[in-house]
Amino acid sequence: MTTFLRVLVNTGIANITTSYLWWSLIFWAYLETGSVLANGLIGGAYMLLVAAFSMLFGTLVDRHRKHRVMVLSAVVTTVAFLLAGVLFWTVGEDRVSDLSGPWFWLFSAILLGGAVLENMRSVALSTTVTLLVPEERHANANGLVGTVQGVGFLVTSVLSGLSVGLLGMGWTIAIALALTVLTFVDLLLIRIPEDEPERNPAERGADLKGGLAAVRAAPGLLALLIFSTFNNLFGGVYMALMDPYGLTLFSVETWGIVLAVCSTGFIIGGMAVARLGLGERPLRTMLIIVVVTGVIGAVFTLREWWWLFALGCWAWMLLMPVIEAAEQTVIQRVVPFATQGRVFGFATMCEAGATPITAFLAAPLAEFALIPYLNSDSGRDTWQWLLGTGEVRGIGLAFLLTGLGTVALAVAAFRSRAYGQLSRQYADVRPIIDAPGVVA
Repeated sequence: MTTFLRVLVNTGIANITTSYLWWSLIFWAYLETGSVLANGLIGGAYMLLVAAFSMLFGTLVDRHRKHRVMVLSAVVTTVAFLLAGVLFWTVGEDRVSDLSGPWFWLFSAILLGGAVLENMRSVALSTTVTLLVPEERHANANGLVGTVQGVGFLVTSVLSGLSVGLLGMGWTIAIALALTVLTFVDLLLIRIPEDEPERNPAERGADLKGGLAAVRAAPGLLALLIFSTFNNLFGGVYMALMDPYGLTLFSVETWGIVLAVCSTGFIIGGMAVARLGLGERPLRTMLIIVVVTGVIGAVFTLREWWWLFALGCWAWMLLMPVIEAAEQTVIQRVVPFATQGRVFGFATMCEAGATPITAFLAAPLAEFALIPYLNSDSGRDTWQWLLGTGEVRGIGLAFLLTGLGTVALAVAAFRSRAYGQLSRQYADVRPIIDAPGVVA
């Protein structure tokens, strides 16, 4: 547990640094361009790249020691952030922020690449729970992961808004680069006890076939990942539209602080799971929570009231660690350790790949159709009774439909045969690791 906690803290700080720079890019891009479309494209591209590389990340995690994979991720991220800084400082902010020129997109792409490669560490972290933590404490360890993510969200939400608003993007890049180097040096000093994984020399590249086979070996697990994939389709709407909606209600500095306050929900939710676990039926717990998040998503923008939006964001974030911890706990229980990296990679590939589909659709749909329609006389006459009045009632309608879709999806999952199959297998499977580094 001591080693796991040190790995968790190091990875958490690295995630905070990456998120700090990533959120700063999102805020800066929207403030400089005023484009909901550009915001949605950047967010969607991030998730698309995560999906494209996740299977490769999972394969690397299974075929190499976890520490080695984490070091590789840290090196690539550091180089990417350095290149982005050199581009920004040599070309100049005015030219980099011009959507019509190539520099904005090149700058965003380099930062995207660094942020995406950092996700390799998150895949490795999920497998270190199985490697270093006793099986009966997996749910609690996953709750700690959620707590660290919540702390990171709180810190980056405040720092990103204040950093962009008060220091500018140049100093923001410099701070992120310095923190990335420090976590990399600390990572080199950590030792994770693990045997060298067995590898087949004939296997090269992303093992998509092996990942799918490992998923299908657990009855009902594929259905769980399909459910999570569809749930992430709805998540793409939030990714594309949450910041434009928030930046309409608040200044960038205030929006960062609001996100920070809301992210205490992440921390509290993660701590609750770390303290109480998920019960004997984590899959059932997950689906119930998904229903609740759908209801929240349907109502928290029914009016353009800042307190309603902020309260909804907080409640939604409170429940997210429960959903994430439940899925990870099920996978860690029913999937052998030797293939967990590929399963987590396969899950991330499917789930992250779904998000940009709706992100790419939601941003232009909101900017060119829903917002103008809800601001027209016919739109107001049709929807004012439900959505009230305001500048971005079109985004409110998008969130309403997304929330209702989430509820319907969770109810359908409850009634599926796969839900019963996976629940029974989770109850029947015994621990799959006897000691650190030794696969039973």
